[in-house]
Amino acid sequence: RISRRVIAEQHLALTETFHSPWHFPEAIQSHDANADFVGEVFLRCNAKEVVEECTARAQSLARDAFGTERVLPEVKLEGHLNATFPYMLSHLQYIVGELLRNSIQAVVENCEEKQCQPAPVEVLICETPQHVIFRISDQGGGIPKDVLPNVWSFGKGPRSQIHLENLVQVPKMAATMQELKASQAKGTDSQARDDEKRSPDGSLSSLTYRPPNLRLGMGLPMSRVYAEYWAGSLELYSLEGYGVDAFLQISKLGNKNEQLSTRASMDAV
Repeated sequence: RISRRVIAEQHLALTETFHSPWHFPEAIQSHDANADFVGEVFLRCNAKEVVEECTARAQSLARDAFGTERVLPEVKLEGHLNATFPYMLSHLQYIVGELLRNSIQAVVENCEEKQCQPAPVEVLICETPQHVIFRISDQGGGIPKDVLPNVWSFGKGPRSQIHLENLVQVPKMAATMQELKASQAKGTDSQARDDEKRSPDGSLSSLTYRPPNLRLGMGLPMSRVYAEYWAGSLELYSLEGYGVDAFLQISKLGNKNEQLSTRASMDAV
């Protein structure tokens, strides 16, 4: 499904670019705001900017859920902060956003239980010639033992019934390109100003903007699917009672093939 959607969105984005007024030789305006995009691929995706945008979004949702008086953990950035690479921006924002949401929420709930000040969430960015690696570390108490075996399963585990009930409360996810365009057209002016380059994917946005207390049990497995689709990986290392380290490795688009064999083997299971 991801493959079909990516192909469709890429075709529509390229067609829209081709028919844009600035594309024709006689056009007066020679500069386009989306010149850094090739279809849906953002050529200058900056790791630091993506983390900062996802942090602001996650903290805003946390304030709405927990109240403005609640102290939220600081997100510290370090490493190769100038790492720039081509990537599907909406995919990366979804993955990083889910990881930061989980970390911030875990730290807030852990501090509420222990009556302590929230420890910062640390994000390390490492750039190599072939990959960009994100390590997101929190001190939110780790993943409970009864949840850990099913952390990569969609909605399974001891809290599956709660996840199914919460799924009904999620706004409708765009399933067709017509619904996707309609959902984008309903966006507020402030959201349009926040992202002048390209609107985020509608179906992912309905999940990204859900309240933190609306647990679905699908954020991590969905993030791993999107990471592996572009020949990347997502791993978690939990220390119960302390926190979680999440390692997201993404391949720079253009030097890796899509993992069709992996997708085929998963579909066959």
